[in-house]
Amino acid sequence: MNELVSGGNLPLPHGVLTVRVPGPFDVCALITDDGGTVRDDSDFVFFNQPSAPGARLADDTLTVDPAALRPGATRVTVVVSPTEPGTPLSRLPSPTLQVTGPAGHLARFTPPPAGEETALLLAEIYRRAGIWKLRALGQGYADGLAGLARDFGVDVVDDGARAQPVPGPPAIPAQRTAAHPRGQGGAEPLWLAPVNSARAQAGAPAVCLDARLTAAAQEHAAAMAAAGRLGVEGRDGVSVYQRLTRTGYAYVSVGEHLVSGPRTPQEFLASCLRTEQARRTLQDAGFVHAGLGQAHGDRGEVFWTALWARPLTPAELDRTETEVVALTNRERAAAGLPPLAADPPLTRAARAHSADMVARDFYAHTAPDGSRPWDRAAAAGAARRSIGENIACGQRSPAEVVTGWMNSPGHRANILKPDFTHIGIGFAGGGRAGTYWTQLFGG
Repeated sequence: MNELVSGGNLPLPHGVLTVRVPGPFDVCALITDDGGTVRDDSDFVFFNQPSAPGARLADDTLTVDPAALRPGATRVTVVVSPTEPGTPLSRLPSPTLQVTGPAGHLARFTPPPAGEETALLLAEIYRRAGIWKLRALGQGYADGLAGLARDFGVDVVDDGARAQPVPGPPAIPAQRTAAHPRGQGGAEPLWLAPVNSARAQAGAPAVCLDARLTAAAQEHAAAMAAAGRLGVEGRDGVSVYQRLTRTGYAYVSVGEHLVSGPRTPQEFLASCLRTEQARRTLQDAGFVHAGLGQAHGDRGEVFWTALWARPLTPAELDRTETEVVALTNRERAAAGLPPLAADPPLTRAARAHSADMVARDFYAHTAPDGSRPWDRAAAAGAARRSIGENIACGQRSPAEVVTGWMNSPGHRANILKPDFTHIGIGFAGGGRAGTYWTQLFGG
């Protein structure tokens, strides 16, 4: 069975899929086309409407038959929320997605621990180039299932307990903010001074505007406006991180706010300061550059993208990779194992693989050319008898990526394997998921 991390994807076999999320959670599903918007209320599968063509919900289990979905459907997004309304996900164990196909278990995914979010995009089953795939997500919403559903085009009446879909065209929400902070050039001066004031209150240095971040933010805001919904990826399939990479800006860390609703830069800033996770991004002391984009949707909504970044330098790359090694060795020490020594050939191979995943837009141990971890290690000059590899994408820091690996049994086994004596770390910013990490072990 495949252990996925956030951003990881997996080709799916033909046939009916079973998706289960055990625990104190409500499961629901949103059926959409490539634009990411439901056609009508029948595309929202939840406890009070448990079936749609190709999808059926029973307790904690969702059954999906991709071939039987309604015409035009290309994506099924699996969502979880606490059974007890209003409970932050931080008070519950992390939900674990279990996916089974006709031949048995396919994949499992446990997202990183949540904060104050009350709804979570856990995964999506999607079609790309005629092939159905599973992608692990882990994106939270602080405004719960109602806010999440509206972002997919469902008009929701919140009765204080659970969201109910309402037929007809979606209403324009007063404000929608993705809890994972994800905002035109002319608005930037009105925005930057209060941003830096808010950063100063948190002891963070001022950020400077960067034309490349502004260009990428503006392009992504326009893409969201064209699609009529918030999203890390636009209707064109390009992520906000790929837009930034295309400007030539190389980063070691990146953050973003994707928001719709506020009408002015001041209102947008207020929305970014309203929730803890969004506020942490805005006040992150590591960021030195920022950019803001704004665009209007067909129904008059205002879509914002703010980008925050720290540029990649050789020193920053070394610092990041060294920290991953240190955190890895801390876990080994806690298990009574000797530390792993940094190995230059393994490092070259790991860096090359992370960069390759960004450049060729894939996420796998086997590269498009068929090369595998031991092939890449040998090509880089490594002379190790045994090779192991962990990969991850989307994590924002060394601590986050090592924690994610340690929470995954397969990745944890590599980190704590007694036979391994050496390690190489590769990091690359950019690509569809934003960050790509490789741990290459040798023994």
